[in-house]
Amino acid sequence: MSNLGLVIAIMLSAFITGGLARLAVPGPDPMPAWMTVTIGLAGSGVGFAVAGATHGHHPYAASLSAFGTAILAVVAYRKLIQKRPIVGAEALRFPRRGIGVKQYRERLQQAGVDPDRLLDQALEAQRRRGQDSPPDDDERKEE
Repeated sequence: MSNLGLVIAIMLSAFITGGLARLAVPGPDPMPAWMTVTIGLAGSGVGFAVAGATHGHHPYAASLSAFGTAILAVVAYRKLIQKRPIVGAEALRFPRRGIGVKQYRERLQQAGVDPDRLLDQALEAQRRRGQDSPPDDDERKEE
């Protein structure tokens, strides 16, 4: 494989690893593609080093360790840069700070979407669906 092919394969792998790590952490994390690749590269590099030191060069251990480390990088980004919680309702809110967040918020507002109201609207719709649904079997027994 040529050097260019190797670089492309590494970047594609890092993009996939970073993207999956972003999906594993609940809530929106808008960021540019280069940031996703950076998280994937950092997670893969550190993860492979940890797996190599602890499990030898076992491919499954290396892949899981890379993925876990990329998840930790997303969590660190959210806590340290975005200053948001990892779990709970506030974790599902659209961030106010971070790399690329300002531009993404502006694009949403130009499209007529208020990013600060997204979670409130979703929670309200969920509450309405919960009130409209019939009671569970357990609730019927209690009546």
